Amino acid sequence: MCSQYPLLSMSHAADSSSPSLTGWRRYTGAFAILGTLAGSAYAGAPPLPALGADLNQTSVSGISSGGFMASQLATAYSGAFVGAGIIAGGPFYCAGSIPGVPFMQNALTTCMMPVGSANAPNAEVAWKQAQELAKTGAIDAVANLRTQRVYLFSGANDPTVKTLVVDQAANYYQLAGTPDQHLKYIKNLFTGHAIMTNDEEDVPCPVTAPPFINNCGFEQSQDILRHIYGELQPPVAREELSGRILNFDQGEFVKGTRTSMSDQGFAYIPKSCETEACKVHVAIHGCLQYAENMGDKFYTGTGYNEIADTNKIIVLYPQTKVSKPMNPKGCWDFWGYSDENPKVPVFYTKDAPQMSAIMAMVRRLGEPRPPAY
Repeated sequence: MCSQYPLLSMSHAADSSSPSLTGWRRYTGAFAILGTLAGSAYAGAPPLPALGADLNQTSVSGISSGGFMASQLATAYSGAFVGAGIIAGGPFYCAGSIPGVPFMQNALTTCMMPVGSANAPNAEVAWKQAQELAKTGAIDAVANLRTQRVYLFSGANDPTVKTLVVDQAANYYQLAGTPDQHLKYIKNLFTGHAIMTNDEEDVPCPVTAPPFINNCGFEQSQDILRHIYGELQPPVAREELSGRILNFDQGEFVKGTRTSMSDQGFAYIPKSCETEACKVHVAIHGCLQYAENMGDKFYTGTGYNEIADTNKIIVLYPQTKVSKPMNPKGCWDFWGYSDENPKVPVFYTKDAPQMSAIMAMVRRLGEPRPPAY
């Protein structure tokens, strides 16, 4: 990625001539084609349906900027989420956790590659801010964090977001009173900056390179869902999925002029969820992983759907898009680019344009099915 927004930095990608990268080379070569096709293929998307989902069992996870967004959602709307998975992400209010430093500067330094623990995000500042915001109603009650189940991950070979940053996300939840048995933190695997899979065609495990989906011998998305929900039924093979991928009109949920959110979103709906009340999981991609750039790879190739299919879980995949100059890599906002009035930031509150749009999608899934559905 460019130096202005180094999340998922391209400067750390391995040499493309290496024979170990043959499994992902075809994705990078296809990005331009997929982006070109996206505009015409997504035209006229249907609305997201009301499916009578059980919103008392809603959870969220994300990678990189999506991990920071998952962290924000899980605190700002803590009453709506039973758990969160944060891959290469920091604590709530990370971009404000060193007072006096501009949000963007914190986001691109403190929240990614801090030089030493003294320059890392400050979980105590973040926790204090969360308490103050909750008192005003800008976010949900922080007491809800005590009951969340949280999965945290930092790759030991991640050159983009240091383990020091993810450590502070763990510290934040400890300050919030989340029981140790509800926290699962993995940071001893020699992995790059990516979400992990068990697919030999994906990027080699230690590498940081597009599409930031790495073959490390396990399906991380499924580990996240097991930690949040407990014992689950085994996943099905991808070719045996019962449900459907829905490309829906995301634009109806987006308010404001600076959101950098796509007109289209995606959801995986298991067949059982067409007639039964299912859980909802929000899976949030990272920078450069939005569908207009990499096609269906994130929403079909990260393992969520296979375990959701057998466990009555709808998976919602909200989407960003490029907005120049403020968001040239399709990142999620954890430093304020989506604020209509930058002098009065709301990107970390329930009024945040991106978070409120995602929550409107979740609420739609929970609305009663129409009689004729």
